[in-house]
Amino acid sequence: MDSRICLAAVLLLFGLATVFAQSSPDQACESKNGTNCEECLRNVSCLWCITSKSCVTYPVKTILPPHALCPLKEARWGLCWMNFQTLIITLSVLGAILIIALMICLFCCCKCENFGSKRTEAKLQKQANKTRTKQEERKAEMNERHNDIRKKYGLSGQNPYSKFA
Repeated sequence: MDSRICLAAVLLLFGLATVFAQSSPDQACESKNGTNCEECLRNVSCLWCITSKSCVTYPVKTILPPHALCPLKEARWGLCWMNFQTLIITLSVLGAILIIALMICLFCCCKCENFGSKRTEAKLQKQANKTRTKQEERKAEMNERHNDIRKKYGLSGQNPYSKFA
């Protein structure tokens, strides 16, 4: 549950950063070059580079910042304590885990659904067998009553007219 909240927060933060980076083309990030990482990253459209200790506008068009601007290991975006490379790897792993969990859930749901239908099918088969046995019992009782009636009226023997047929 906690990892889903973190993932949602990071994705929301990434989306907001994209929107802010596209809507504010001014030099707000470059004006914070003499400050620290926390001050720079208050604006979600900014990227902090540790090696050059500079605050630059996040390059939205390239999605990932180019190595010439700042190496991924040294880039900080959103969080000062996590480098951009670790952030990308973490998001990729969490995304893969989420996709695998979804696939497992779908597989289990389909398997359980088939299991339920087999169980229902077995129940219907059992009910059909019960009905068939009751019907056979009734048929046997009726045949017995008919035989009793034939005996009573003397019709149980050989039919005298059978030799003419």
